[in-house]
Amino acid sequence: MTDPNAIQPSALDQLPDRDPEETAEWQASLDAVAKAAGPHRAAYLMRRTLERAEGTGIALPKLLETDYVNTIPTSAEPAVPGDEAMESRITAWNRWNAAAMVTRGSKHGVGGHIATFASAAWLYETGFNHFFKGKEGDGSGDQLYIQGHASPGIYARAFLDGRLNEQHLDNFRRESGGDGLPSYPHPRRLPWLWEFPTVSMGLGPLSAIYQARFNRYLTARGIKDVSNSHVWAFLGDGEMDEPESTAALALASREGLDNLTFVINCNLQRLDGPVRANFKIVQELEAQFRGAGWNVVKSLWGTAWDELFQLDTTGALVRRLREVPDAQVQTYQTRDAAYIRQDFFGKDPALVELAKLLSDDKILECFHLSRGGHEARKVFAAYKAALEFKGAPTVILAQTVKGFTLGEGFASKNANHQMKKLTVDEFKNMRDLLELPISDSQFVDGVVPYGHPGADSPEVRYLQERRAALGGPAPARRVHPVAPLPAPAEKAFASFDKGSGTQNVATTMAFVRLIKDLVRDKETGKRWVPIVPDEARTFGMESLFPSLGIYSPKGQTYEPVDRDQLMYYKEAKNGQILNEGITEAGSMADFIAASTAYSTHGEAMIPFYIFYSMFGWQRTADQMWQLGDQLGRGFLVGATAGRTTLTGEGLQHADGHSPVIAATNPAALTYDPAFAYEVAAIVKDGLRRMYGEAAPGEDPNVFYYLTVYNEPLPQPAKPSGLGIDEGIVKGLYRFNTAESAELSPTANAPRIQLLGSGTAIHWVLEAQKLLAEEWGVAADVWSATSWTELRRDALEADAALLRGEERVPYVRQALHGAEGPVLAVSDYMRQVPDQIAQWVEQDYSSLGADGFGLSDTREAARRHFGVDAESIVVAALAQLAKRGEVKATAVKEAREKYGL
Repeated sequence: MTDPNAIQPSALDQLPDRDPEETAEWQASLDAVAKAAGPHRAAYLMRRTLERAEGTGIALPKLLETDYVNTIPTSAEPAVPGDEAMESRITAWNRWNAAAMVTRGSKHGVGGHIATFASAAWLYETGFNHFFKGKEGDGSGDQLYIQGHASPGIYARAFLDGRLNEQHLDNFRRESGGDGLPSYPHPRRLPWLWEFPTVSMGLGPLSAIYQARFNRYLTARGIKDVSNSHVWAFLGDGEMDEPESTAALALASREGLDNLTFVINCNLQRLDGPVRANFKIVQELEAQFRGAGWNVVKSLWGTAWDELFQLDTTGALVRRLREVPDAQVQTYQTRDAAYIRQDFFGKDPALVELAKLLSDDKILECFHLSRGGHEARKVFAAYKAALEFKGAPTVILAQTVKGFTLGEGFASKNANHQMKKLTVDEFKNMRDLLELPISDSQFVDGVVPYGHPGADSPEVRYLQERRAALGGPAPARRVHPVAPLPAPAEKAFASFDKGSGTQNVATTMAFVRLIKDLVRDKETGKRWVPIVPDEARTFGMESLFPSLGIYSPKGQTYEPVDRDQLMYYKEAKNGQILNEGITEAGSMADFIAASTAYSTHGEAMIPFYIFYSMFGWQRTADQMWQLGDQLGRGFLVGATAGRTTLTGEGLQHADGHSPVIAATNPAALTYDPAFAYEVAAIVKDGLRRMYGEAAPGEDPNVFYYLTVYNEPLPQPAKPSGLGIDEGIVKGLYRFNTAESAELSPTANAPRIQLLGSGTAIHWVLEAQKLLAEEWGVAADVWSATSWTELRRDALEADAALLRGEERVPYVRQALHGAEGPVLAVSDYMRQVPDQIAQWVEQDYSSLGADGFGLSDTREAARRHFGVDAESIVVAALAQLAKRGEVKATAVKEAREKYGL
């Protein structure tokens, strides 16, 4: 058995030692220090030596952890400019009003969170007073990702500077009246204030990284110089458990995003208790971020600890701080000095002697109050260091107390995340602690009052002056007056109207061809942002590589292996394509940043993100919801769509449900086009609505989801006649009739209406022919480009009827008078076409691919799910048999004939 204490071989053992004698001397020196001064002294010297090596650029593996102390020593802290006493009074007012708002709201049962902002107040206030650039200065200002649970504190500050009034605060979490405040940062609900949704947790940090990266992309491509914008992401230490929180750390360091700072509020608590009860979350995060290449700044202890560290001549205090688990640190927060003397200091003789020099009041000040995240001086030093560091992003690990200043009933209690109110007595104690001029008489009928020093008070003037110097209010969302983008040349879209002739073309290829034409447009071509998660060749997009280039901040430092080929892999500093590797989440974060550039930077960008349809909505639907909240605009394209169309891939690739998920998103306009000319018409309409002149009543803050297929099929010419384009956009139009298809039905033949979407329309057309030739049934074929848009129109018509307005749903108008029953067919679950069933006046039935997908040929898969042409014929005959329009025996005959 290997001796665990034996010196293990290292990578250096694989390298030749040019001077073994010198090496032995260094090793002997280390042994001597350990023997004479103890292993702690030896470890101290080694760490300092490694830090020295790192600081001078010697190539050595980085230390992943440092001591559990502040990164910036007190002697190196810069002075805080401005009036610290004034800033303290402003912070006190904001603390009070944040707590009052939630407590008053609790009477209505709407909830709210008090403890998070109480712990993070100085993290925000220091930034607002000295660092966060607003949007009224030069450039785009900074981008602030506010921790969702801290929203009451942000509202309190907006109340103090006059952007909100008492009525707004009283309507916190009560939005239906029109002047309420959303629970968390929701741009769609409060679009003049919030820029970035940060709840669900984990999406904020991921989006912040890609926002910082997209800022660099805009600058590199010459769209807009946003190099002065800085991205600040405020996060909780518990939030870092979410995999999305750390999914892109390596990207941020690899691309040197020094325009990005994470501020992690390490109050050591998550929703139910300690973040790392038996461990240390700060040390864990430090190692994780350092390992990923980030600059790490720890701001753990306040000035009260300075005396303790000066008395620690043996290093025993630092060692003890490293070994105490987080849950015990929380316990110290709630215990008296005697307990702390015994449990913390009593573990080491050197600490026992140190504690004799400290009064009980000093011990309580250190362990109850003094944290690095609660002092403007410490926070200012950390922020300044972050902005000055170049070449990598910075994470600030700021230790705080959850529920700070809210009283003993809140501070560090496991349940404080669920505690929604303070009692009147607790508010009075808080008032005294914060030294606020609020009298007992202002508590009328037990209702806590809001506090405000006056619109012309020194506090408000100071606050507004500081924000004016930094470029205006923050946070703030601005939609700049951007002129509508000119429509691309009609030729790009019209070229699809004539069809593909004898050539088979998949709709995926048709979409890519359309994009190739649109990116060449002189007016708008540069504004397209192609986004792909390492599947460009699957979607036939490799031809875009040499012409557009793949964005890389380093350009191309190597000769690509396929350089001698026409469609070689080309990276460029000003590349237009964002090829993100195997990360749907990262690609969606890209899309969100690009789709909201019209607001963030006043630059309309047109992103399209093309992905395996199965893995878009299924894996990242939460981000699609975030996209809708952030009022993003652009095109999501689910390629290789359908349950039976992608051959050979099997269950986890066969998409039969993405339109179901997409239908739940109010901002998503979901289309399942069958033909190339439909794809062109939908993209054309999307460009008009989102980037051109939206029609009255149309919301431009939507995004389009198109499913496109990889099955090469004949692309017909666009039918002639009025209303085709309108029908494509609205979701339904008649593609042909039995007569126009020249199927020559007999007089008085039974008739049925066949509705098909996407690739299913090809089976429907085959079924139309079989019904006419083998069963004497006349079928009309309709292309249902969007079941979801048909349903939404019908829902709006229903709502209008309840208001006393006469309105007929479009689907009913389109099908009005159509003879016979309706049979709807889709390559998706039946609930996709069933969305419109209740508004169809004819007898209605549907076919779809329900269940798990499977790997087989397309023909076999369609027979398995019962959606092939023969299955459609049998279902159509069954509908007609119910009505007595064909013999009942015809259904059995058809089943036997087709082997069903």
